[in-house]
Amino acid sequence: MTGTFTISLDFELLWGIFDKVGTRYKPEYFSNTRKVIPEMLDLFGKMGISVTWATVGMLFAENEEEWKHYSPEFLPSYRDKKLSAYEWAKNHGLRPEVHFAPELIQQIIQTPNQELGSHSFAHYYTLMRGQSPEQFRQDLQASQRIAVEKFGVPLKSLVFPRNHINELYLGLCLEEGFEYVRGNPKNWFWQETQHESFSKKLFRSADCFFPMGTKPSYNENEIVRFPGEPLILPASRILRPLTKNNPAFNSIRLNRILSEMEVAAKNREVYHLWWHPHNFGNDPKQSMLELNKLVLHFLNLREKYGMESRSMMELGQKVKKQGVLA
Repeated sequence: MTGTFTISLDFELLWGIFDKVGTRYKPEYFSNTRKVIPEMLDLFGKMGISVTWATVGMLFAENEEEWKHYSPEFLPSYRDKKLSAYEWAKNHGLRPEVHFAPELIQQIIQTPNQELGSHSFAHYYTLMRGQSPEQFRQDLQASQRIAVEKFGVPLKSLVFPRNHINELYLGLCLEEGFEYVRGNPKNWFWQETQHESFSKKLFRSADCFFPMGTKPSYNENEIVRFPGEPLILPASRILRPLTKNNPAFNSIRLNRILSEMEVAAKNREVYHLWWHPHNFGNDPKQSMLELNKLVLHFLNLREKYGMESRSMMELGQKVKKQGVLA
């Protein structure tokens, strides 16, 4: 057994934050994101880094006509309508540069070692009041349909938007073809993310710089497979966005990740890092410099300890072979 380095990315563009920023978003932020994603792919492809791109299904569409064609018939009926991507589109319209990205998805598919996964079709919140299991099922079906019909790729890995993991929906996920789901880190401040509090946010932020909870890496044997459910692959750490004009904080935060990766490699454990590609939008150049450092550090750990790079699907397939069932 060797250590495993897993990366999963929540690829969403404006669909991930429309309910927070409305129309106040900065176009250059997403323009930068669209430019930096091919740079990420080039780096991952050249260095043999496996990555899961958990992608909002709406990004697969070419235009509004295709978006409507693939949208499910039964839309989420949140009590708070501002949470609905469909309501937002109806009220504000759709813009290709922030709502559609089929050319980037094609690049993901064409890059070696990249897994195309799902972040639901409409950035669906499974723990918000008003929505139902059948609405979520149709959302997952829309994601699979557009992925298979447009790109010939069935989706196997799923990341719940906002880390809202509804355990009652896990069996449904497996029924719709999703065999692997990213879980939240084990610490209390990552649980029940639909109920945010100041203390949770404070501890999550502080934990990026100083140890505030348990060790983030874990042994593969700790991943338990429950019958009738997808395999839950816990996250270890989020790569927080750079803080402008604060090199000391940025350095501490990055060094913490590098140190945790080395602990995982030495102990032959899993280290599952995640972030949003649009987090690189504020400072693409410096963000890519950091990512290069992370990748070079992994290559050193691979050389020294035999650490392996695996996507969520690759990690899940390895765990399944071990046959650990609850």
